[in-house]
Amino acid sequence: MIVSPAFAGKRYAVLGLARSGLATVEALAASGAHVVAWDNREEARLSVVGKAEIADPLTMDLTGFDGVVVSPGVPLNRHPITGKAREAEVPVIGDIELFALARPSLPPHHIVAITGTNGKSTSTALIHHIIGAAGIPTMMGGNIGLPILGQDPLPKGGVYVLELSSYQIDLTYSLDADVAVLLNITPDHLDRYDGFDAYCASKERLFSMQSPQHVAVIAMEDDPSRLIAAGVQSRLVPVNSGMIAAADQAQWPALQGPHNAQNAAVALAVAHALGINDADARSALKTYSSLPHRMERIAEKNGVLYVNDSKATNPASTAPALAAYPPVDGRARIHWILGGLAKSDDLDECAPYFANVASAYTIGEAGPLFADILRPVMPVDDSELLITAVRRAARVARSGDVVLLSPACASFDQFRDFEARGDAFRAAVEAID
Repeated sequence: MIVSPAFAGKRYAVLGLARSGLATVEALAASGAHVVAWDNREEARLSVVGKAEIADPLTMDLTGFDGVVVSPGVPLNRHPITGKAREAEVPVIGDIELFALARPSLPPHHIVAITGTNGKSTSTALIHHIIGAAGIPTMMGGNIGLPILGQDPLPKGGVYVLELSSYQIDLTYSLDADVAVLLNITPDHLDRYDGFDAYCASKERLFSMQSPQHVAVIAMEDDPSRLIAAGVQSRLVPVNSGMIAAADQAQWPALQGPHNAQNAAVALAVAHALGINDADARSALKTYSSLPHRMERIAEKNGVLYVNDSKATNPASTAPALAAYPPVDGRARIHWILGGLAKSDDLDECAPYFANVASAYTIGEAGPLFADILRPVMPVDDSELLITAVRRAARVARSGDVVLLSPACASFDQFRDFEARGDAFRAAVEAID
């Protein structure tokens, strides 16, 4: 784990004892901090006995504490801990801020921090893969992989690659990334913000924390991203998906579609900023494998490709998946499975790629809404259940077609999370004769 003298003798309250919370308690306690910890689950509280004082921060005087550490899932705009900490003049922070505070005591290293509405995990894993292929010690953390404080520090010269959601940035104040990356900004998570402008401002804070000599890699393909880029002109490295030639992308099997062209362009720019040879970086793109649930090629049966894109939880993230499989010889070939818990009442961002879809199979709570939207422009099957959609799509798909789960919705109406939904898709595909 990461242990630092920066925490010795300090007082922290940790609210929430899931994976990152547990790692935070252990790292702070091992560093000599006094830790108060709380979770509504008794078994979680029992897991930190001996490492932390068990008490609910909401019921105690927080005056004199150095921070209240919460998970990114805590809604700061609604949770009472925000007002409680403000009254005591104590910052509400996350584990990424603790990592930032620990950095001076770690072996010299670099940090690449990636944010954006869509594509963060793929870009993070891709950059991590390129760095590792170049022989540089590297670690993924933040919104992907293991909690950052629970991992052992990298040796000198290592590169920490951090995926950061807007929620994590909101809880961070001193992370000076050597390379900060912005992929895109589209409306999302607006229940946590006072409008879209506030959501954009959250993303912008990643760059405001940077020193002037550090690098800002920004994809210049939407207006909010271009606006943020205008504020960091002196250190800006602008990129776009058009920088990747189709012939090059064809050699990277796990990086198909225009969104992955953007991911590749970003990754190559980051590699260059880190001093990695361009030829070596491009060679690494050939050996990259998709993350689970992100344009993941599950199987090919009877000439039909099955793709799990369960992580696409809004229309903006589904649109590139639809774009990745254009018609062949004038024949649309996507059998699109979509639906779940809707984040919007339209599919406007997907509309430019409707011509790529042979038929749609709607599931979940949003199924009837999306069926009504799509029925005038394509055949629609009201499947309701994911397993039904897979079976019906497999029955009519022809060789060369693609059965694509890219729901454009959250999963919580029928599944625990997008991973469970993707696993159910895989199981349904494996059951096909």
